[in-house]
Amino acid sequence: MDPVTLARWQFGITTVYHFLFVPITIALSMLVAVLQTIWVRTGQERFLQLTKFFGKLFLINFALGVVTGIVQEFQFGMNWSEYSRFVGDIFGAPLALEALLAFFLESTFIGLWIFGWDKLPKKLHLATIYAAAIGTMLSSIFILAANSWMQNPVGSVFNVGTQRAEIDGVSGFFALFTNPVFIATFLHTLTAAYMVAGGLICGIAGWHLARANGRVRDGQLGEADAHIDTWRWATKFGAWVMLVASVGVIISGDLQAKAIAQTQPMKLAAAEGLFETKTNAPFSILTIGDREATEAVFELSVPGLLSILAGSDEVKGINELDERFKQEGYFMADEGRQKLQEQVYQAVKDGTISPEIQKSYMDVSYRPDIIVSYWTFRIMMGLGFVAMAIAAFVLWSLRKGRNPLPSKLITFAAFALPLLPLAANSFGWIFTEMGRQPWIVVGVLPTATAVSPTVSVGEVLFSMIVYTLLYGGLAVLEVWLFLKYVKKGLPEVGPVEVNDDPDKPMSFAY
Repeated sequence: MDPVTLARWQFGITTVYHFLFVPITIALSMLVAVLQTIWVRTGQERFLQLTKFFGKLFLINFALGVVTGIVQEFQFGMNWSEYSRFVGDIFGAPLALEALLAFFLESTFIGLWIFGWDKLPKKLHLATIYAAAIGTMLSSIFILAANSWMQNPVGSVFNVGTQRAEIDGVSGFFALFTNPVFIATFLHTLTAAYMVAGGLICGIAGWHLARANGRVRDGQLGEADAHIDTWRWATKFGAWVMLVASVGVIISGDLQAKAIAQTQPMKLAAAEGLFETKTNAPFSILTIGDREATEAVFELSVPGLLSILAGSDEVKGINELDERFKQEGYFMADEGRQKLQEQVYQAVKDGTISPEIQKSYMDVSYRPDIIVSYWTFRIMMGLGFVAMAIAAFVLWSLRKGRNPLPSKLITFAAFALPLLPLAANSFGWIFTEMGRQPWIVVGVLPTATAVSPTVSVGEVLFSMIVYTLLYGGLAVLEVWLFLKYVKKGLPEVGPVEVNDDPDKPMSFAY
């Protein structure tokens, strides 16, 4: 094991764990705002109950997400100082905006929302949860803009004197947010987040609906006491959110495939196990390659579909891309390079870049891990389609006023509805980052040159073990809190009245 491998493992572990909270935070905040809006407009108590019930789950998730997210930025300085030095002028800008604008916006207004139930007028209090939800969305915009720049480094130049990448003026900064990779990735990530949050609401509400229906059948509770109508409405609401979001995922996924095909042809080829360049390229259902990952020994595919997804009749294969890189350096599908990619390549050829980057650039293997890229892409899609099918089945099972009864199938569906799209999100990000290798900034900076030069194997290993154990403990806490409050069901609520007494202390509403 070397520091680069361990640093990548550490960042991968902490990032994947942190991202378990991100989709729920992004989407559930807005869905809670929608539930509160319905309560404000209708005055029906059941929507206040749903707002506070799912609002509590949102707050648990938000708190754990903040704790686990802080570690990410520390790693840029601890394990990836050469990366930070080389691209800090560019990568740091959206990260700073995320912290100064988005995070403070969401954290401030979440505080007002928590403590303002009896201090703020209804509509003003409602505005605080919308502001918090907008803050979470802004956070995702800035983080995804930074990550998308790593995938397609637009709007930047190489300064030979400082040996750093820099933003190419004001237009270069705005290019971060018009990057085609960013636009497709943001839409895909946002709609995928709503699949997770919709699945969470549908799964939890459906489980409670089945339990309540069982108690009514057994004569333990009346329908009003069991909140049958409330849980039924929430179940259908979550299912519809999930299905509508899934349509957005499919459309944005098509946009993202075309962006990848243009900017990262090797990633697309690896995702499809496409070893040889093909016209009217097929979409792989199952491809098995040889041990050297140079050719397919078995293929099952849909003719022409990959060319449609890529938006190009001809799709270059892994072998041709790898061979041409050794001769010509990095290039995109249209044979061109971004300005930064071109300048770094010329600096490598002229010897005006650091010897470490020059050697790594020339010696790097252009192939990502083919097996990981191929299967994470398929697992992502497979889990998403299964989740869609379950949501559709839920709506079908509730037709004509029918309600489910407790069963193992209902319990399985309750867990599967949020967990399947959540896992699909994680596998999608693993594909995105692993398929980019061997680059930390595509066509510019090899990953091997970005690690901190003074960090030892022992130091990285120790911090990785500490973080893994810490995150494991937080995972236990998160699951325990979630299950505890899910089982409690809808809270008791009374009329919400604004108290004008300035001396009355603020109360925690949860």
